[in-house]
Amino acid sequence: MRWACELPEQAGRSLSQWDCAELARQLVREEVVASISPQTVQRLLAANRLKPWRSHVWLHPRTPRDATFAAQVRAVADLLTRLLDEHEVVLSLDEMTSLQPRPRRVATRPAQPGRPVQVEHEYQRAGATHLFAAFDTRSGQVYGVTTRRKRQVEYLTLLEHLDLALPPTITTIHLLADNVSVHHGKLVQQWLAAHPRFLAHFTPVHCSWMNPVEQWFGILRRKRLRSPNFPDLAALQRAILQFIAEWNEFAHPFRWASASFEKVLTKVDAAIAASPPLLADAA
Repeated sequence: MRWACELPEQAGRSLSQWDCAELARQLVREEVVASISPQTVQRLLAANRLKPWRSHVWLHPRTPRDATFAAQVRAVADLLTRLLDEHEVVLSLDEMTSLQPRPRRVATRPAQPGRPVQVEHEYQRAGATHLFAAFDTRSGQVYGVTTRRKRQVEYLTLLEHLDLALPPTITTIHLLADNVSVHHGKLVQQWLAAHPRFLAHFTPVHCSWMNPVEQWFGILRRKRLRSPNFPDLAALQRAILQFIAEWNEFAHPFRWASASFEKVLTKVDAAIAASPPLLADAA
């Protein structure tokens, strides 16, 4: 159906998205049919596998999906999938920002027979903290520091923590992070130059899914931060560090294989093959 494949605004309607009732009303308004029920519209949409009332958020890439992008993806895939020597590790780094304690008026009530956990709806503002974390991609061990601000200085606090925590026998430490300036500013570059066993690597722009620490952040968010109710920032920071310590007791890595990257690389290779050749190449 043509209307279902266009945004409502294109039809002059003030709607975010179509539903069956609005489509039926539009068909009558445009005199396509004298009358039609939403149920009939629903059957027509189902026959054409259309669900215009659903939406997914996506991010249009700012960088071209070209040979350079493909090389970056393959470099990340190599870091995450190849066998490592005994003297090297690969750490995935990032930050969880603006974590709030959100103290409630009434304490959270545990589950009872026939009743789920009850969390008070109202909460107070009590500041925010940031978690800088590193995830060992082969062992699953997590290293973390909590800070009040998110700057290169705080990122260097994590790097100093890693430098002390990792034994001297580990002579090559690969750091995989995204491209925000906190991870590659002048202070960080100076620190890395003074600590040659640390090697910085970066995921392509808008490719946070390639950073395994994001998976671990999902676990932290689901298991500890789903309904925050901490009296203050200090209590929240202690809870986060305790969660890291408990995680490390049974830490496990996430399975990454070459197949994890094959879909995106196939699309990139197809785009490269379909693109017109440059004049310099054609000469």
